[in-house]
Amino acid sequence: MPRIAAVDYGTKRVGLAVTDPLGLFARPVGTFDAKGAVDALQRLAQGTGADALTLVLVGWPLLPDGTEGAMVEKVRPYLNRLRNALPGVRVEPYDERTTSRRAQHALLAAGASKKGRRDKARLNAAAAAVLLQDYLDEVGGQK
Repeated sequence: MPRIAAVDYGTKRVGLAVTDPLGLFARPVGTFDAKGAVDALQRLAQGTGADALTLVLVGWPLLPDGTEGAMVEKVRPYLNRLRNALPGVRVEPYDERTTSRRAQHALLAAGASKKGRRDKARLNAAAAAVLLQDYLDEVGGQK
């Protein structure tokens, strides 16, 4: 199963997650600066066969009513940067409403301390994993 990655873009850091080899589960990869995340995705894109990266989902920060807000204008250039840096890989926006809040709850359920749940780097990577798992669950439910 080709790999899928997810990006939780923030103004200071970028969280990344990737699917497991079977494409069933999302796992956090880590948190990077904007350039470091591009480099990490390029390394993932160099995989072959089952490790080949075929899709990158970029968290699209819609407002609660589904409209695009100011943060979308900050994410849009990064999405385009990824498209240019990853030829042959689909790079698509994906609705990320509530992922950060759900990532905090997931960290709590996993036993993370209060300090760990407030760690922005850890939260960005967890939010990317939540976003990716949402996608996998949606696609899996359509099969």
